[in-house]
Amino acid sequence: MSNEKTILKLQLPTDPLWVKNVVESNIEEILTDHAFCEQKAASNGITLIVQNPNLSDLVQEMAKLVMEEMDHFKRVHDLILERGFVLGRERKDHYVNELMQFVIKGGSRHEQLIDRLLFSAMIEARSCERFKVMSEHIKDKQLSDFYHELMVSEATHYTMFIRLAKKHAGNIDVDKRWQEYLDYEAIVIQNYGKKEGIHG
Repeated sequence: MSNEKTILKLQLPTDPLWVKNVVESNIEEILTDHAFCEQKAASNGITLIVQNPNLSDLVQEMAKLVMEEMDHFKRVHDLILERGFVLGRERKDHYVNELMQFVIKGGSRHEQLIDRLLFSAMIEARSCERFKVMSEHIKDKQLSDFYHELMVSEATHYTMFIRLAKKHAGNIDVDKRWQEYLDYEAIVIQNYGKKEGIHG
């Protein structure tokens, strides 16, 4: 893989004030949103298995990912219960829905696979970045440690998605397409960071 930092570099960092102004006063909402983010990440892994059962390496990686994401879901739910909360209703992730607009709709199944992998990598990359900001700026020691651990996990996930995209790329220029995702995400993310959600 070429310079990984260049490939994965998000163009617009999250303002740490997001933690102070939004996260710390909406912990219950943030945890509920986070729990469903983990559930959706697991669902995405299952979808990739269903759509690509012939790619044994991808199936193995996704099976592992699904288990990790559901473990994270359980751990977030445990935190919710510990704090006397109840898991709220799932809410729409407008950030992810906007990113989905950029995914190739036509083209071959192969092109759609590579784009789905890059779409997945982008969500993991931004989640990782948000978890990093939370771990560094939240005053709650338990949550700081928790989000530091998950930041490392998300970093592993997005590098895995990039690696799979490159492995199965064929004649698709993954670096070029990834840069297009970075450019698009930089525009999308400008509208977020104000609401009580991981990508909100």
